[in-house]
Amino acid sequence: MNRDKVKHLAHFAVTIISKDRPGIVADTTEVLFRLGCNIEDSSCTMLGGDFAMILIVTHEKPFSKSRLSDEFRVLQERTGLVVHLRTLHEDEIAPVKDEGELCLISVYGSDQPGIVYRVTRALADNMVNITDLNTRLIGNKDEPVYVLMLEAILPSGMTVESTSEMFETLRTELTVEIGVRAITPVSL
Repeated sequence: MNRDKVKHLAHFAVTIISKDRPGIVADTTEVLFRLGCNIEDSSCTMLGGDFAMILIVTHEKPFSKSRLSDEFRVLQERTGLVVHLRTLHEDEIAPVKDEGELCLISVYGSDQPGIVYRVTRALADNMVNITDLNTRLIGNKDEPVYVLMLEAILPSGMTVESTSEMFETLRTELTVEIGVRAITPVSL
């Protein structure tokens, strides 16, 4: 009888922060490639003058966090980037189930305190799960425009239209534009 070999994987969360420069992603992924790690999930972004990465990586067991740490220590010493590693336990590696409709929510308006809080509080109060969030200040010094973009999974029974209607009062109170649209998943 031919049984498929079940792979037992070690999972790690890797956080990288560095002053922005070309090559951070290449340097980081080179370390992971040399070790034979697989990148299962990642998010990278500019924050002010810094660049931040969060990665979920796997490697067949046995593989230790200390080996990963040793390899990144060399990179830290050479480049000055800051690395934080965390071993993920079995209960932390289950994928999130996308049970509701996936949507994109965009907010544009004059820069002011409270935009992120008020929008995310409205979503949390309606049990909407935020899966990605980014903000940027665009425009110029005289007329800065605050942009908030987020992806969210709507709970069962909630639609893109009802989500948009939920923001009516907030649009007026904050004097911002809030758009809600469905994201159509692509099958490969």
